[in-house]
Amino acid sequence: MRDRVRSTARSFRDPYPYALALLLFCAYTIVSVGRYRNFATMSWDLGIFEQAIRAYAHLRAPIVDIKGPGTNVLGDHFSPVTALLAPAYRLLPTPVTLLVAQAALFAISAIPVTRAASRFLGSKRGLAIGVAYGLSWGVQRAVAFDFHEIAFAVPLIAFSLEAVLMRRWRAALLWAVPLVFVKEDLGLTVAAIGILVAVRARGASPRAVGWGVAVAGMAAVWALLVFTVVIPAFNTSDTYDYWSKVGGGGGPLDGLDTKVRTLVWLLLPTTGLLALRSPLLIVAVPTLSWRFLSAEEHYWGTGWHYSAVLMPVVALALVDALDRTRSSRRPWLLAYARHLPAASAAAAIALTTSLPLAALVEPDPYRTTPQAEVAVKMLARIPSGATVEANIGPLAHLTSRCRVFWVGDTQGITPDYIALQNRATRDPVIYAGQLHPRATYTVLDQGAGYVVLKRQPDPGSTDTGD
Repeated sequence: MRDRVRSTARSFRDPYPYALALLLFCAYTIVSVGRYRNFATMSWDLGIFEQAIRAYAHLRAPIVDIKGPGTNVLGDHFSPVTALLAPAYRLLPTPVTLLVAQAALFAISAIPVTRAASRFLGSKRGLAIGVAYGLSWGVQRAVAFDFHEIAFAVPLIAFSLEAVLMRRWRAALLWAVPLVFVKEDLGLTVAAIGILVAVRARGASPRAVGWGVAVAGMAAVWALLVFTVVIPAFNTSDTYDYWSKVGGGGGPLDGLDTKVRTLVWLLLPTTGLLALRSPLLIVAVPTLSWRFLSAEEHYWGTGWHYSAVLMPVVALALVDALDRTRSSRRPWLLAYARHLPAASAAAAIALTTSLPLAALVEPDPYRTTPQAEVAVKMLARIPSGATVEANIGPLAHLTSRCRVFWVGDTQGITPDYIALQNRATRDPVIYAGQLHPRATYTVLDQGAGYVVLKRQPDPGSTDTGD
């Protein structure tokens, strides 16, 4: 295999991986920022991460009031890597900073995928693999789903597996190790990469085998410590809250049809099933295991951001499988492999018509809708520094300048304002009274499906309001 690898110097001069990454960055940014401006994001995760990063930016503990007043986010998920965005957020304190950073991280991950594919398969076929990866459904779903810490995991995994294919064992392990600071379950992914390095390096580098085994062992131990010691130390209940989401359902066979569909989507349109010939797929096992063992149905399917970390794995497994296929004596397999990169790119482009990047040919990402303009003006009436109780719609549009709580979870704190995406037919004033029986709220503004309520001064108070 080594004889067929292009020189590193030449591969770094190839402009295609970098040009593709730039185009993808622009596309991801337009879609994600456009969705935010038009109140189309889920808002929940974006608000949570903004509160955490805002705290880091001001050198404070990552308290996330959306998860409950005074909640340290490190007691929810162990993702200290997000502190790396604190300097940028300090300069530009807006959720758009997080969305642009995420777009950049996802786009950067296309560089190692395309570069590795070009080294083994040639520039044109390599570019086709890069396009198929950049437009893959898992990445697109993540782009459209707010901000999430896995944005850091995707390029780390891509660079690590590129190094594995290039037999650069030390680099592969060094790229993988930081994953333990991205999210608690990714320690198991690091362990899988360590095992992969040990297996691939057999007979070539005994030292690399030893390092791979050592990293795998240390990563597994670290993951255990994070689950059982580190996260509980920051959690007010002294536990890891998500244990309850593993088990409690019908077992691994529960939702089997959904899980099988996810596997088919993971391997068929992206790799034509050829990735099954590559041992790189072992890196996908930890993520798929916790998802499919969970009792939470939304972990099983193809929605949201959960499959993004799997996309570089299957893409580079395809590259590995295509390279392995060169030695096949089956003419049909050789012909299939020869056309598969172009077919994967064509499938990704075709599927994009029903995925988030299809919005690039629509007007909404490039303008603010009239409904969003109304909502922005309404939320602007809430003064900076106020305490606000909000639900999904307004949440992330207030976290950069207010102390925001999730609706119904203020734990005794009576907020100055309540901002709601008022989808229900209930009277918002009555609903506010149910949330806070001892306070009186009146409608400050409403329209476009949103309502803002303001708490009135208590009798005898000197507060005169605005």
